Amino acid sequence: MDLQLSGRVAVVTGASKGIGLAVARTLAEEGAHVVAASRTVPDAKVSHVAVDLMDPEAPAQVVAHAVREFGGVDILVNNAGGPPPGVTLPRAGFLTPDDAGWRAMFEFNLFAVVRMIRAAVPVMLERGGGSIVNVSSTMARQPSAMNVDYGAAKAAVLAIGKSLSEEFGPQGIRVNTVSPGPVLTDWWTKDGGAAEVFAGFVGSDRDSVIKEVAPAMMNLTTGRLVHPQEIADAVALLVSPRSGGTTGAEVVIDGGQLKEI
Repeated sequence: MDLQLSGRVAVVTGASKGIGLAVARTLAEEGAHVVAASRTVPDAKVSHVAVDLMDPEAPAQVVAHAVREFGGVDILVNNAGGPPPGVTLPRAGFLTPDDAGWRAMFEFNLFAVVRMIRAAVPVMLERGGGSIVNVSSTMARQPSAMNVDYGAAKAAVLAIGKSLSEEFGPQGIRVNTVSPGPVLTDWWTKDGGAAEVFAGFVGSDRDSVIKEVAPAMMNLTTGRLVHPQEIADAVALLVSPRSGGTTGAEVVIDGGQLKEI
């Protein structure tokens, strides 16, 4: 299926690894001009902007780069998120993060998204419209005693997507949300990552957590963590004109984690 993305300009944040890298590669393979915003250079055929999205000035710099290089922005994928620099997730309990921890979590997972959208929307409007996909999380809709601050930030991202779709839909900008469940990225697999933290909680080891313990604890119907490419494929379809009638939607890709109607 031709996604009609050839020649379109896409900005992808957090594009150096995991979901963001899979999204950047997929959009580039579909013919889009991809601007990858990340602290490190991604292994993909993209135009890279080295930025730290904790810096309030970074989003405007990314959009300015896209305008300079390719003339504008048609697509924005707000993928950057997760633990801020220096933070390890999961962490248990509401009392664990202090005010500074909450601020850092919201700065990275919410305010960076707000600023990217604020920078991109005027440019999209000049081009007659565009498509925005924000990456949230199933933790936005399944509160837990784990990662309370992260879940709250991602719930805000989900709410913002709904509001923006109402405001800018009539002007040609579609806004949708993708909410992954647990995804097999280095957030789980790296030394000291989520799998090792979980292993410490339950007295297991990293490989067992990834293959057996985490899927069972999270009640994943598929019995496995989601692959980054499965998220990227959904994002590519959502930003495509082939999804022109879809806005204000949330697409959940979670291996069957969420059970409610």
